[in-house]
Amino acid sequence: MKFAKTLVTAAALLALSLGGAAAKEWKKVVIATEGAYPPFNYVDTDGKMKGFDVDIALALCDQMKVECQIVAQDWDGMIPALLAGKFDAIIASMSITPERKKVIDFSEKYYNTPPAIVVPKDSDIKGVTADDLAGKTVGAQVSTMHADYVEKKLTKSELKTYPTADEYKLDLANGRLDAVNDDIVVLSQWLKTDAGACCKVVGTITPVPEIHGVGAGIGVRKEDTDLRDMFSAAIKAIRANGKYQEINKKYFDFDVYGG
Repeated sequence: MKFAKTLVTAAALLALSLGGAAAKEWKKVVIATEGAYPPFNYVDTDGKMKGFDVDIALALCDQMKVECQIVAQDWDGMIPALLAGKFDAIIASMSITPERKKVIDFSEKYYNTPPAIVVPKDSDIKGVTADDLAGKTVGAQVSTMHADYVEKKLTKSELKTYPTADEYKLDLANGRLDAVNDDIVVLSQWLKTDAGACCKVVGTITPVPEIHGVGAGIGVRKEDTDLRDMFSAAIKAIRANGKYQEINKKYFDFDVYGG
């Protein structure tokens, strides 16, 4: 108990010391994205990182008048790398969920689209409920709210997880999965390609707040509240000045910001 009290006292003194320090002046912000989640983030044929997330990141940095550097980071290691200080923020279609908010903080949302279930065109699956998918193997990207949803709500199905969305798409197309769960935009864009011609959407899922959160936000370390607030203010600003809508129209024929 004495040791624990000493630790608490030391932590309190450190917090007071940090609280009294001058806020960091953000002149450069290093932002991580995955690069494997089109159309939100992907590596183009020229080797450059592109997509809705990337364009939004650049627009926000321009609005905040800071230098912006985009780096690639594997999805499964995204939060640990942020906490380790490898970059300052995550703009990678990361949903604001209660579980993630235990370890990192988020800006206000910058988009919000529903999840969906996709199956092969000749599938006998007719809907998206636990009964509809009973006995089926459902694929999802690891460490996502979509995998979490399958595990917690589609309890009559078997969950199979993948490091990237590209890998579950390949297995679905090749008959190694019965269905997949992901964002409706990501899945719909894939279905428009030759590789996605195999499959169809059977329906969208009504979001469950404790699993799906309230939309995609910009992840930052909990201590970087000033950076969080800068991003939130910049999101509001580009929504107001039309820059957000300009980027939105480049990728989508509807407003992905959501209600």
